[in-house]
Amino acid sequence: MIYLPNRKKKIVIGVTGASGTVYAIDLIKKLKKVPNVETHGIFSAWAKKNLQLETDYSLEEIRNMLDFYYNDSDLGATIASGSFLTDGMVIVPASMKTVASIAVGIGDNLISRAADVTLKEQRKLIMVPRETPLNTIHLENMTKLSKMGVQMIPPIPAFYNHPKTIQDLVDHQTMKIFDALGIDSESTGRWEGI
Repeated sequence: MIYLPNRKKKIVIGVTGASGTVYAIDLIKKLKKVPNVETHGIFSAWAKKNLQLETDYSLEEIRNMLDFYYNDSDLGATIASGSFLTDGMVIVPASMKTVASIAVGIGDNLISRAADVTLKEQRKLIMVPRETPLNTIHLENMTKLSKMGVQMIPPIPAFYNHPKTIQDLVDHQTMKIFDALGIDSESTGRWEGI
């Protein structure tokens, strides 16, 4: 992809119904602070429910943090087409249903369709799979996607940085996603050697 100096980096963020909506919110909040990034967000029906169950945020507040917001049933959205240039997609958290549908090419909603487009255009696709324990089907689906170039970044905390709060753990996860997207972050939780 040719990068034009004044073009913003376009990142698609799909939020599915797995637990861990806080990871998506933190990513969206931090991307909003990056001046050369444009965010395109989609929440599945169950992601909206988890937003209510797990946080104090309203969907309207999240929509206001995004540059563009799409309904998950809108298969005519710009991000459903490969001709709409994006610089990557993050599915955070990624439910095992979503992982499975993408692994077998079922693009029946906008999140799975946008992921399918990301794959066919050979763009960066990152998944934050959120399930434990993992069964063989989960592992096989993630392995299949990994072989296609999908980067799996499960929310597994690091403790070398001595986290004190849940936010410290979330910050570290967002740092990993920023790194995978090639976006500079001001994280202080990096390993500095011994």
